[in-house]
Amino acid sequence: MAGSGGQKENNLETPLLQNDHTTKEVNFRVKGMKCASCAGSIESVVSKIEGVESVSVSPLQGRAVVRYRPDLTNVDTIKESITGLKYGVDIDSSSQEIATCRLRIKGMACTSCSESVENAVRLVQGVKKATVGLALEEAKIHFDPSQTNPTCLIEAIEDAGFGADLISSGLDINKIYLILGGITNSLEEYTFIESVLEGIEGVSTVEVDPTCQRVTVCYDPDITGPRSVIQCLQEASKQGTISFDVKLDTPSKRGEVERYAETRSYRNQFLLSCLFSIPVFIFSMVLPMAGSSGEWLEIKVKNNLTVGMILRWGLCTPVQFIIGWRFYVGSYHALRRGSSNMDVLVALGTNAAYFYSVYIALKTAMSPNFEGEDFFETSAMLISFILLGKYLESAAKGKTSDALSKLTELAPETVFLLNLDSDGNVVSEAEISTQLLQRNDVIKIVPGAKVPVDGVVLKGQSHVNESMLTGESRPIAKRPGDKVIGGTVNENGCIFVKATHVGSETALSQIVQLVEAAQLSRAPVQKLADRISRFFVPTVGVAAFLTFLGWFIAGVIHLYPKHWIPKGMDEFELALQFSISVLVVACPCALGLATPTAVMVATGKGASQGVLIKGGHALEKAHKVKAIIFDKTGTLTVGKPSVVQTKIFSKITLLEMCDFAAAAEANSEHPLSRAIVDYAKALHQQYGLSNNDFSTLETKDFEVHTGAGVSTKIGTRSVLVGNKKLMHLFHIPIQHEIEEFVSDAEQLARTCVLVAIDGKICGAFAISDPLKPEAGLVVSFLKEMGILSIMVTGDNWATARAIAREVGIEMVFAEIDPAGKAAKIKELQKKGMSVAMVGDGINDSPALAAADVGLAIGAGTDVAIEAADIVLMRSNLGDVITAIDLSRKTLDRIRLNYVWALGYNILGVPVAAGVLFPFTGVRLPPWLAGACMAASSVSVVCSSLLLQMYKKPFHVEEAAVVPETSDEGQSPV
Repeated sequence: MAGSGGQKENNLETPLLQNDHTTKEVNFRVKGMKCASCAGSIESVVSKIEGVESVSVSPLQGRAVVRYRPDLTNVDTIKESITGLKYGVDIDSSSQEIATCRLRIKGMACTSCSESVENAVRLVQGVKKATVGLALEEAKIHFDPSQTNPTCLIEAIEDAGFGADLISSGLDINKIYLILGGITNSLEEYTFIESVLEGIEGVSTVEVDPTCQRVTVCYDPDITGPRSVIQCLQEASKQGTISFDVKLDTPSKRGEVERYAETRSYRNQFLLSCLFSIPVFIFSMVLPMAGSSGEWLEIKVKNNLTVGMILRWGLCTPVQFIIGWRFYVGSYHALRRGSSNMDVLVALGTNAAYFYSVYIALKTAMSPNFEGEDFFETSAMLISFILLGKYLESAAKGKTSDALSKLTELAPETVFLLNLDSDGNVVSEAEISTQLLQRNDVIKIVPGAKVPVDGVVLKGQSHVNESMLTGESRPIAKRPGDKVIGGTVNENGCIFVKATHVGSETALSQIVQLVEAAQLSRAPVQKLADRISRFFVPTVGVAAFLTFLGWFIAGVIHLYPKHWIPKGMDEFELALQFSISVLVVACPCALGLATPTAVMVATGKGASQGVLIKGGHALEKAHKVKAIIFDKTGTLTVGKPSVVQTKIFSKITLLEMCDFAAAAEANSEHPLSRAIVDYAKALHQQYGLSNNDFSTLETKDFEVHTGAGVSTKIGTRSVLVGNKKLMHLFHIPIQHEIEEFVSDAEQLARTCVLVAIDGKICGAFAISDPLKPEAGLVVSFLKEMGILSIMVTGDNWATARAIAREVGIEMVFAEIDPAGKAAKIKELQKKGMSVAMVGDGINDSPALAAADVGLAIGAGTDVAIEAADIVLMRSNLGDVITAIDLSRKTLDRIRLNYVWALGYNILGVPVAAGVLFPFTGVRLPPWLAGACMAASSVSVVCSSLLLQMYKKPFHVEEAAVVPETSDEGQSPV
């Protein structure tokens, strides 16, 4: 298959017209070069390859950089040309372009199927990583676009016996698809359309596919967008000699449509099978017990062949071979790839019952003395019950992604686009599709309407309900300059919003993508099911065969009494019934669904509660957490520090000191720096001066001293702004008066920032960052959960202890830099503790990555959020408890699912094999065994669905409504 994948790469069908002169660059590590002549020979050979535009070879670094056109050549061809010169060649993976795509997989029934899909995809040349989700019925594949593409991947999956459709590709970013209408498919028309699109500023590539009458356009979103492209084509159609229609090809909700179609297909197949299997059941089990009303079934047609047997045979056959054809197809593909699945078990069981019954029917027709009992009802009813189970399972699995479906439906379909003049007055207004919005568009959001994209309020005031995204129940006030998030609801005022993020860039789209990726990821606990699935079906097959041999041999040599054999059966038929029951009662599906369905429901539920969990791995690790490390600023505190006190220690004025300090801190993004800058601005306002006077001061030699402060030169004067550590670093003496001021401030949980000019401390700022109202309750509740709370901060010891004392944290580590935070986590991990880290800033990202579970405050930096395993969208510490509690509830549910799935098989197989029959006379007929198998997988999915009833712990809700504390001393002067 790898060979076929590579072969197809060179023979890809391309559109009739294509304007794709883009180039790609690949770096090779070349071994064996000794001098410049070696480099020259490589350059000479590679440059002759058609499509290679430039070659640069460095013998000292042992590297070759080649720029080429992917439509004319590929990486393999270039690599082979260098290998032909007897040099060792490897592709530099750090420079290699990796694309991703998501595929919808059809026909998977159990974990064995998902593993088969993964193996088939991984054999394709160029595939780097493949993850297949059984419950989600999707695959996410990372591949080298120069070696393969989504079409080859789909073909590989189809060769393995499964269906596949492309959902999305990483190559689709900033790409639109247009559908053409009213054209005659002439070359002139397509050339005209292509030339128009090439002339649009911001359009990089154009591909025209005449067979589908579709145009693919890649563009720069900072310059143009879908609406501009469509408008240009419409204008060209009106003004030119060629007339045509154009519209945006919007991706429909194919996943939901296909899942609904699959559920409906199972339902229809089940109902169709009932048309045959119910009469079979009546003819075989009801009428024979109804006395004279069923005597006509015993009328003999030929020898001992009865009317009832012929009717059962005729009704069972379409169920076995037409309705049950799907099981034959599934078995064929499974056996062809050297594996086995549930289809194999069903096909074996139903075929054994059907063909044995056919044998009985033929023998009774040919022999006047032979009488036998057929099992046609076993085959028909078994298939019907399995289809019923599949229908119920499919319907239940659709419910597991309800939370995600609700998220995708939050954005409105249309929006009011405004055209403003230079003074900001509305010139015109038009209602357009949300998918046609572009960056910097101005839109109107009326009361009660949903915000379509992320943006900034330009005009108007309102309250926006963000509960559907963040879980925050109180509407948030929005004024000009405030940000709004797509998918939220405008409550009571009309606002004008400037779009800043559209399409896949919006927060809503990214949340959906994150949740989808989380649902696709495989939790470590899933490995148990994966290991079992590898030998499950063969083991069941062997068990069924041994069951048959055991009962048959025991019957032949009379190890059990004759009256154990039901009326109308013999030893062979009884043994066959037991073996068929063993085949069909075992259910690998329940094991395969135990983990992914629970993870799907939990991640979706978490997203609706404002907790984004990045996959099953994070979900599983969170339940083991025994210690949580909190950052101070922005995590335990509000993250908006303000200057509450100032002190002058020299003859310099307060205004001068603030100007020097603000000028030095203006280049820093630290929250304390912003507090000083804001204080300086407020002071200037009080004195009626310009807010930005301090920014005119020329600074040079600016340097950040991590965990200490900043140093710079302003004019001819040397300025230091930071803590005592910075002063000691520059050997600046700290007088007793200064020490007392610093000590008093720190006892009040304030951070003291010293300002030194020309080697002498001239003043200080006392900065306070109020605690979050819920911090104390969260720490208390974590203690009840058996979790140790620890605070690690770069702030001084006195302030850290004061904050910790206020919230109830007993273990504190202060004056620690970002690397030290990560080291402290590793130190705790060496003691055997599972550690979680809660932080919000760039300086927290090393610690978030080092922790077993990283939890990022949603209002924090992108770097921190990227490094975290769990994102708290509300920035409410109560959601830390929600994340851990949801993790524990989910793992409990997964364990319960495994207990049910494994327990069912462990108990069901022996009962089906007849262990209880000698003692109780209880026997599990094959059709009833099939019903039990169907019920097991449905019950596991329904068990996972119970997670949708999850509610946050009471204490978390209580913490969320604690009134905010007032912050004294907020006056700017």
